[in-house]
Amino acid sequence: MKFLSLIFAITAMINIANAQSSKSFYDFKATTLEGKPFDLSSLKGKKVLVVNTASKCGYTPQYAQLEELYKKYADKNFVIIGFPANNFMSQEPGSNSEIREFCTAKFGVTFPMMSKISVKGKDIDPIYQWLTGKDENGVMDAPVKWNFQKFMIDENGKLVGMVPPGDVPTCDKIVNWIENK
Repeated sequence: MKFLSLIFAITAMINIANAQSSKSFYDFKATTLEGKPFDLSSLKGKKVLVVNTASKCGYTPQYAQLEELYKKYADKNFVIIGFPANNFMSQEPGSNSEIREFCTAKFGVTFPMMSKISVKGKDIDPIYQWLTGKDENGVMDAPVKWNFQKFMIDENGKLVGMVPPGDVPTCDKIVNWIENK
């Protein structure tokens, strides 16, 4: 019995150590569509919605709702970060400059957009390794199922939830999280 208690105690200590040593969202850097470095630690103190985007997807109209959400809550320490990805049926074939032109002209996107990355597979970007793997983020496994999957990051850089691609950006789960309901 004492041996079993010792095993449980050691396992608990390892789990606590792993949770404390896990990275935060702020440990990553990205590159904007314009090729400029973007340090995610510059977002400390803000809630961040991270979305993998695509220009030729049935969910592409979500850009308009993302922009609406961004404009409504930007003054409440909230930001959206878009990461274009071509992982699903080649629905984001454009170059970074073509993506910028499309997002701006078609949807008036003003929230930060990063350069095109991979959100799954062997070439998955490190930020998406962290977002999708419980062993990395300490919270959940949430592999990207399709374009426009949304990840919620709290003001401390911790992953707090995920919203599936088919749920609109203005859904209750996201709005209530932003408004702390």
